[in-house]
Amino acid sequence: MPDRLRKKLLPVLLVVSFSGGKTTAQVMKLKEVVNLAIENYPLIQAKRSYVNASKAAVEQTKRDYLPNVSVAAQQDYGTVNGQNGPLYGFGGLGTASSGPALPSQNWNSAFGALYLSNVNWDFFAFGRVKQRVNVARAIQERDQLDLDQELFQQKVRVSAAYLNLLAAKRLTLTQQRNLGRAVTFKNTAVVRAANGLIAGVDSSLAAAEVSNARISLNRAIEFEQEQANRLALLLGKEATDISPDTASFSRLPVKFYENRLLAENEHPLLKFYRQRVQVSESQENYFRKFYYPTFSLFGVAQGRGSGFSDHYVLDQSAFTRNYFTGVNPVRGNYLLGIGVSWNLTSILRSGSQVRSQKFTTEGLRHEYELADVQLKGQLDLADKRIRTSMASYAEAPVQVKAASDAYLQKTTLYRNGLTTLVDLTQTLYTLNRAETDRDIAYTNVWQALLLKSAALGDFSIFIDEF
Repeated sequence: MPDRLRKKLLPVLLVVSFSGGKTTAQVMKLKEVVNLAIENYPLIQAKRSYVNASKAAVEQTKRDYLPNVSVAAQQDYGTVNGQNGPLYGFGGLGTASSGPALPSQNWNSAFGALYLSNVNWDFFAFGRVKQRVNVARAIQERDQLDLDQELFQQKVRVSAAYLNLLAAKRLTLTQQRNLGRAVTFKNTAVVRAANGLIAGVDSSLAAAEVSNARISLNRAIEFEQEQANRLALLLGKEATDISPDTASFSRLPVKFYENRLLAENEHPLLKFYRQRVQVSESQENYFRKFYYPTFSLFGVAQGRGSGFSDHYVLDQSAFTRNYFTGVNPVRGNYLLGIGVSWNLTSILRSGSQVRSQKFTTEGLRHEYELADVQLKGQLDLADKRIRTSMASYAEAPVQVKAASDAYLQKTTLYRNGLTTLVDLTQTLYTLNRAETDRDIAYTNVWQALLLKSAALGDFSIFIDEF
């Protein structure tokens, strides 16, 4: 559970690599990317469909209270030999022929018909139907909250991927600058070695540094492609043609909401977990309704026709095979009544269902409590990360300035033959590291704010900064 919740709520922290910028990539702002993701992502579309299905289920459950009204008609042709004796039509496999019990079999046959209408209404069952409607409504609300928290998580995931892509672009530029510096001092070393001013091995070492810089750049380009692909997948797209708008991140966030506390009644994930508990409690109450009997109203109206005469018992020739005479209803009956049915063994069965559902409810409550504890811990972590990321951001320019000065100094000394290539290479590495740390520190500030937004369950904290 902790790992699953962490994956749901928190963006993967910044990975320091990036893909080479494509000249054909479409530049999109963060808000545009988020809107595109919540419209196109298949999982969100699926959960929208589940919500619509739950709404339809509520309507269907409401209609379960309507009485059963059925009509039937049948027209038959056959014999009416009767026989005294008990018989049970097991499985509905007996016939309903009615006639006299004659001393011998005969094959007199005629047409007959039965026309029937029936109304049966379970008008009172101690709130069973109403509670079933309550369960359906609770399920609908749960599915809606599931959609809401999925939308929230998708916004956080997309924003994290967008920030990773933005950071990777910055790192790619840094690696490109580093390659440019490596090529510059390699050219200097080759010229000086050719003129006999330095040892030939220096040009070889310089070439090795250029190769290393190219490899670092290639790695950054590979990871940029990976991050672009991840973002495209979150948008429900296959092509990796999205490029972040770097102008949107030209400043730091204005507010960090360090004193905000977790609002348990507002966080999308906690609301979803809480509704799961309510669904389970509603199902408990529904199962309890089966302890009680059901009161029903019923009514039947029927008409019958037969080709056999009323004195057929005395005269076995008193019948006709005329179809219209046989199917014409000549007798009718009606019946009205009220009844009660109570399956006493259902008390035992329902009791087991209620106990089982109670344990389910208890387990769901524990999951809710765990999610609440984790979110509070993540909120505390977000506050600490904001402070450390801001401290790192303040130190980054100092490191870059010092590394730049050292590189400039060593470059000048090397050109004048006053230092070795090893010393110059070390300052080149230090400058590259300082610029990389600066890019990471800048993006980590935004990542920390996104982490805060995810922990609080309020995406506006992050997106309102743009």
